[in-house]
Amino acid sequence: MTSSCDISGMNVPRSRFPDPEQDLTDVVGEQQLVLGGGCFWCVEAVFLAVEGVSGVVSGYAGGAPETANYESVCSGRTGHAEVVAVHYDPSKVSFGQLLKIFFSVAHDPTQLNRQGNDRGTQYRSVVFYENAEQKQVAEAYIRLLNEAGVYKEPLVTTLEPLTAFHPAEEYHQNFAARNPYQPYVTAVATPKMEKLASSFPERLKPEFTNNT
Repeated sequence: MTSSCDISGMNVPRSRFPDPEQDLTDVVGEQQLVLGGGCFWCVEAVFLAVEGVSGVVSGYAGGAPETANYESVCSGRTGHAEVVAVHYDPSKVSFGQLLKIFFSVAHDPTQLNRQGNDRGTQYRSVVFYENAEQKQVAEAYIRLLNEAGVYKEPLVTTLEPLTAFHPAEEYHQNFAARNPYQPYVTAVATPKMEKLASSFPERLKPEFTNNT
């Protein structure tokens, strides 16, 4: 992971992003959404601050179990993406609302196999769906964003079935919170947290309202 990132896509204001026309409204109990949008340190930091999210685990998805480790994934040849597994309460925040934050704050979904200076398929924009319903909602929202012309370029986010999620090494977990002054964190995660606070103040957990 390099120490700088082009976050030009994040300059698109929240007002440009429509709410999802489809959502998962009939689910109960804790749910999971697995997303990849570049460095998992930074995507994790965004979703940990969202009200209704009970936990976020950084990890790998899309490749074989034997290559689900940081050194192998960094080669860009394993098929894995750096991802986060977002665990959430659907009575507090919905699948569609989390997608809106993912596409408007957590990363730039128009960058193919990269986020800024981080390049490789492991940094691809991807939604790993667990069932047909998740796939349908994500597919519909991507189509809506493209039709609305939210970004100047079309979204390159892929939809891939989640066959397995492999938690990353312990030192990657909650990395931004534990290393707030690390150069990569200040260059990439902090601007995303600032945009989350300014664009979605109503979505922040109370403990994050004065800390972003």
